[in-house]
Amino acid sequence: MKKIYIILQNGQVFEGRSFGAEGRVVGEIVFATGMVGYLEALTDPVYHGQILVQTFPLIGNYGVIDQDLESDKIHVSAYVVREWAENPSNYRCGGDIDTWLKKHGIVGICDVDTRALTEAIREYGVMNAIITDTLPDPLVPDEVLTYSVKNGVAEVTCDEPRFYPVEHSEYNVAVYDFGVTNSVIKALGDRGCSVAVLPASTPASIVLDGNYDGVVLSNGPCGDPRENVEIILEIRKLLGNLPMFAMGLGHQLLARAAGAGTTKLKFGHHGANQPVKNAETGKVEITSQAHLYTVNPARLPANATLTETNVLDGSVEAIEYREQKAFTVQYYPGDIHFYKFIGLMKK
Repeated sequence: MKKIYIILQNGQVFEGRSFGAEGRVVGEIVFATGMVGYLEALTDPVYHGQILVQTFPLIGNYGVIDQDLESDKIHVSAYVVREWAENPSNYRCGGDIDTWLKKHGIVGICDVDTRALTEAIREYGVMNAIITDTLPDPLVPDEVLTYSVKNGVAEVTCDEPRFYPVEHSEYNVAVYDFGVTNSVIKALGDRGCSVAVLPASTPASIVLDGNYDGVVLSNGPCGDPRENVEIILEIRKLLGNLPMFAMGLGHQLLARAAGAGTTKLKFGHHGANQPVKNAETGKVEITSQAHLYTVNPARLPANATLTETNVLDGSVEAIEYREQKAFTVQYYPGDIHFYKFIGLMKK
């Protein structure tokens, strides 16, 4: 396998070997801590424009399983692992990860000291990187220093509405597609909701005139939520008129629509082991997250109640807007959140 380099924004260099597609990539480098779930991570639009590092040392041991994909394409810019499994084993396996990355034109790097790389990211904070088969001069090109994830929502949203009807439907739900995953659509359908997935630029008037019982604001790429000015204005028109449930980027956009601010975290939250504390019960839940920005608690409007915080850094994890029949979570939601949303629509 061909020698390849990862050069971080701070000048650190990590050597590895090429797998997947070959090429030169610049992106924001982040890590994910899950032992499993690599298929979901690779196909989750939240990682659009990012170089993803897996901290678990062996990736790909159950191969590629189409039923587990979160979208119809791989969204990461490049993929970094310690070792990939050449002979995957699973009764649903449809191929190996190397072939799959090549098919989608995604650059892969293996034989990397991912523990040291993760420690470098944790020490320095979120930064950019370049993947190349030659050491450039200067070592850190300007394109690395100036890179940022921009227009992510426009890149990943659907071009036209998609409909997912269910038999004996009890509710019609409009889902704003900022990077919605298949699991969110399935979770709504399993609870009797016929779903309309709408482009991110859909005017609020279309939703208000569409005979919908509720609105979901989906997750999306880790870019700055402030750049989505027109989307925020449309969410503001919806808030208080229909029950709303928002997650991830949707959580941040609804907060800005309600008058709150957002700030960038030094490290971001990536992985399946983020502890979240409920302000009312004191109970801690372990959640899966992938984001770089957070809602600023100092700028929450009077009608917003902070209900959950991150145990590690105190950042905002969940908000309720009770008067407006809306609630939001920063992490990937569980069953309890979908049932809560159903409860709002039932009322």
